[in-house]
Amino acid sequence: MGSVALFHSVYGLRPAVLRAADRLRAAGHTVAAPDLYRLPATDSLEEGFALAGKVGFPPMLARARAALRELPDSAVLAGFSMGTSLVEALLPERPRAAGVVLIAGASEEFGWVRPGLRAQLHVADPDPEFVPPAAIDRWTAGMASAEAAFEVYRYPGVGHLWVDEDLPDHDRLAADLMWERCAEFLRLS
Repeated sequence: MGSVALFHSVYGLRPAVLRAADRLRAAGHTVAAPDLYRLPATDSLEEGFALAGKVGFPPMLARARAALRELPDSAVLAGFSMGTSLVEALLPERPRAAGVVLIAGASEEFGWVRPGLRAQLHVADPDPEFVPPAAIDRWTAGMASAEAAFEVYRYPGVGHLWVDEDLPDHDRLAADLMWERCAEFLRLS
């Protein structure tokens, strides 16, 4: 199987992210899930934004880069919500990445992707505060112009971080479906 770099959301390195890493390891993947904050995780979105502001993006990016040094150049880059911004920042530095998985996040700025890259975007539908339609449209257009294999999966009626079992947004059926789709994607990466 392959390797995966998994970047946490603004909440920090929560048990749900560690369980996701364990799920991927159980499927045979090598997984790096770095603690980008090096501070205790939170259950509060407001506290999560405060943690992110306290740490700052450059140190988080440096920690993500350090975690990638342990993985092959072909590692799949994956992120939850805020973690997708790290995926987007690192992708130009990882032209051999086997794929990208964006979960509950995509910036409105579309950056560089190599032609033929495989990618998935999993979003709550709707999620205008965190993944506005314009972001999905930019990613779809950008991936099409790069002749990339891009799949967008929308999960109607769920909250922003529906995959985190410990948050109020959790939706078991939607999360199970997302993990099935990710498993197939990673199997082919």
